[in-house]
Amino acid sequence: MNSPTTGLPTRLRGGRFINAGAMLAGLLLAALAQPCMAQQSSEAGPITPSAAQADASLHKGGTLRLVASASGGTLDPQINYGARFVNLFANVYDGLTAFRKVAGPAGAQIVPDLAENIPTPTDGGLTYSFTLRPGLRFSNGQSVSVQDVRASFQRLFKVASPTAGAFYGTIAGADACLNTPATCTLEKGVEIDPAQRRITFHLTRPDTEFMHKLAFIHAVILPASSPAHDTGNTPLPGTGPYQLETYDPATRLELGRNPYFQPWNPQAQPAGFPDRITYSFGIPDETAVTAIENNQYDWMADPIPLDRLGEIGSRFTSRTHVMPHPAIYFLSMNMHEPPFTELAARQAVNYALNRKALVILYGGPGIARPLCGMVPTSLPASDIGCDYTLGASPENPAPQWRGPDLERARALVRTSGTTGQKVTLITANTSTDIAMGTWLRDMLESIGYKASVRPLNGNIAFPYMQNTDNHVQIGLTGWAADYPSPSNFLDALLGCENFHPHSDSSINLPGFCDKQTQDLMERARSDTALTDEARNAIWRQVNEHVMALSPMAPAFETESVILTSERVKHFIYTTINQVLFSQVWLH
Repeated sequence: MNSPTTGLPTRLRGGRFINAGAMLAGLLLAALAQPCMAQQSSEAGPITPSAAQADASLHKGGTLRLVASASGGTLDPQINYGARFVNLFANVYDGLTAFRKVAGPAGAQIVPDLAENIPTPTDGGLTYSFTLRPGLRFSNGQSVSVQDVRASFQRLFKVASPTAGAFYGTIAGADACLNTPATCTLEKGVEIDPAQRRITFHLTRPDTEFMHKLAFIHAVILPASSPAHDTGNTPLPGTGPYQLETYDPATRLELGRNPYFQPWNPQAQPAGFPDRITYSFGIPDETAVTAIENNQYDWMADPIPLDRLGEIGSRFTSRTHVMPHPAIYFLSMNMHEPPFTELAARQAVNYALNRKALVILYGGPGIARPLCGMVPTSLPASDIGCDYTLGASPENPAPQWRGPDLERARALVRTSGTTGQKVTLITANTSTDIAMGTWLRDMLESIGYKASVRPLNGNIAFPYMQNTDNHVQIGLTGWAADYPSPSNFLDALLGCENFHPHSDSSINLPGFCDKQTQDLMERARSDTALTDEARNAIWRQVNEHVMALSPMAPAFETESVILTSERVKHFIYTTINQVLFSQVWLH
């Protein structure tokens, strides 16, 4: 899922003082990383009904207070693709399946949620049959039916969900729905049997990750009466332990308990401990850190600013958590806007990018590492070598990143015939992103462009980059895994089906579409005869093809740094949804 950062700017520039502070912060946080992960794992085993009931008597109650510099956009769970709200929606909505809500690697396991079972696919991987649990209710009291399930998948296409084609395009009838969303029926793709509470999906071709996609937030089940358009600031009923109550994007979002929630599978959706969850907006990242240190808020959505990392790592050790999460930062270059219509110009940016400098500006080696491909190293298919570094090329990659090659970058700019062109870099307006954006502007100037940086509110930066009508040339953003697979970085960000001109839901930011690369991705997704090793080898090829064509310049991979208040206990960090808000104990 996309995880662009947001916040209000403070002045942060490169230099000796910033570099030294970043290194100190990185060392402090690196020292924290192992103990925090070990502590979390020991607290976060499977939650059984008896354990949940016993814990509730001791730890239930209170209000969890979240804070961010800006809101997360629309409340529509089938449209929103930002981590700020998607992770929150995991406590409000459910799909037929879910990722297991526990810490550690087990959090990537698929478990039944609104469905009673995890089916074994039949017909060579083309048919999946689920049975809906009885007695389920939405937060408005309405019973959940198989008709709601089918309508929810129809709605994915009617509202032009960002993942409609990428994740659910193999459902029979999806092509017609993508072409004419208003008349989408999926009549042959989602078959229902109300008497048996059965839902059967029919695919046009196998999809080895279909179960993961059903567990993603966009496949949540909503009432069939839900409007066939983006509901914006109006919440929709869900089935989870909390319901969205009031929302003002400028100031606040409030969640209360869902009065109709009853735990049916605690591994998929455990009962919540806090009575309420509030989310305050408009608080700059620097102010938010101070407020959490003073226990005025419990958790912040924005990255910890660089100049505060050493402080929290030394003074608030027990409340600072450094957690692993597959996430990357990268530069996206629009292949349909000059100068990046030219391969040489895109390769020049890759050669010029000083990944170590950006790591330092982000917070240091304790929480970030240079990255040469589009897949984080915690996932398969990341081991492709480094094409764009000193003494290397796509034909002769280096084993690791050695440093930028500015001379080669300048030569490529000259070769491309784009020297002197104006280039505007889009970033989010957090202090961290502005610091990196300022450095990147200077880098672009140094290789021959007339460059400027344009920070935007984090609530709109990523949608703005997606829409071709805005003619964005280059942007700095981040991306975190929807589920742990190379496809979620390669196919999701660069698949032909994810480029939608004139739309804010076009996650293929460069407009990349290469037939050879696409054919490889299709095979990796659909060939059920492949071993895991063979499938990963294909994704590795995809990664190599992408880097040779340079639609993006990967910068670094990150860890999550989380500061909590003294009140927060039972901190559980999941592989997919990060902090599990429903399980926090407030003391």
